[in-house]
Amino acid sequence: MSKFDVSRRGVLKTGAMAGAGVALPTIFTASSAAAFTNEPTGSTVTLGFNVPQTGPYAGEGADELRAYELAVEHLNGGGDGGMMNTFSSKALQGNGILGKKVEYVTGDTQTKSDAARASAKSMIEKDGAVMITGGSSSGVAIAVQGLCQEAGVIFMAGLTHSNDTTGKDKKANGFRHFFNGYMSGAALAPVLKNLYGTDRTAYHLTADYTWGWTQEESIAAATEALGWQTVNKVRTPLAATDFSSYIAPVLNSGADVLVLNHYGGNMVNSLTNAVQFGLRDKVVNGKNFEIVVPLYSRLMAKGAGENVKGIHGSTNWHWTLQDEGSKAFVKSFGTKYGFPPSQAAHTCYVQTLLYADAVERAGSFNPCAVVEALEGFEFDGMGNGPTLYRAEDHQCFKDVLVVRGKENPTSEFDLLEVVEVTPRAQVEYAPDHPMFAGGNLGACNPGA
Repeated sequence: MSKFDVSRRGVLKTGAMAGAGVALPTIFTASSAAAFTNEPTGSTVTLGFNVPQTGPYAGEGADELRAYELAVEHLNGGGDGGMMNTFSSKALQGNGILGKKVEYVTGDTQTKSDAARASAKSMIEKDGAVMITGGSSSGVAIAVQGLCQEAGVIFMAGLTHSNDTTGKDKKANGFRHFFNGYMSGAALAPVLKNLYGTDRTAYHLTADYTWGWTQEESIAAATEALGWQTVNKVRTPLAATDFSSYIAPVLNSGADVLVLNHYGGNMVNSLTNAVQFGLRDKVVNGKNFEIVVPLYSRLMAKGAGENVKGIHGSTNWHWTLQDEGSKAFVKSFGTKYGFPPSQAAHTCYVQTLLYADAVERAGSFNPCAVVEALEGFEFDGMGNGPTLYRAEDHQCFKDVLVVRGKENPTSEFDLLEVVEVTPRAQVEYAPDHPMFAGGNLGACNPGA
């Protein structure tokens, strides 16, 4: 058994069982006696953790599973309670959720939308999951969020950075704690201006799916507002592992900045190729050539090694933060696993506690009651300062971190340093902002 196979009703690798490319029909049934889909009637409640256990984002997925396991332990009264002790809401008592012991099943999204939908569908229909959470790809998050809306269960998105998740593809049953591409642009632009000036020429390499597209749009808009020019935008396949053929044309493009709209293993490989081509040592247009990684993580920094030194980007959270919530989480996670948590682990742990807290405050697992409890909910003590779950789009608004690769790391985990804590007000936007237009939140679906 794996280290995640703790006492519960079995772990399902449902995505793998269903097959990576098979889109299953979405047909949900609920007992006519039930008030809502998968209403817990016994002494336990089942949550579904749907993460990439294989594929380019598997490193993030492994850390997400660790965080979910820790959250369940804390909810059931084990460990030291972690962020339950610092959370501004005091509804959680360590006796499960509404007195029911928390159990869970897992699925492998494979970073593929069809596989992710298949595994989520199995967890809902076969295992009785009342909430689905997870993912490290916005394409997966959007697909699963749509499925959960149809099924009548809550989706607490894991790591998803595309504007579309709470923009054109937002759903009433879905909630996102993680920040987005617009917020990265708003946080990074002033720092890039101070570092590199207003006369720059940028070349974008972009993961060819919803996250990459909206991050590219956000970063290009933010830097062009500074006076930067965008010389080219090139899309790259998510499955790519060698980016040499994409890096070579940058050398003759006239660009003096390369923006890598890549995440996980893609970013590790593309940055490595860029350094191998000597980009970091070049002078173009009389300026030192620079590389920017708009969405950063410690796991990516570890994979890229020396190549991340001095390179700037944004992140949702970092384990070196000194607020009480962050310190409590880092202590709990480090005690259990022997190393500090990633931002993926943080947002997934927080989402699990936020769901459980909403159920407690609502006094019901009914999805519509949970939606009502989360909409407009303001809280603190979870590592990002005062945070709002906005009712209009179910997007969390909080401070955003700008980080850079550390020049002299003291350990394999001390790879990034926070250079700016961008205040929440600087990254906020109107619900009808053009980058988020076109969607309709709709009404909650209890599924019965």
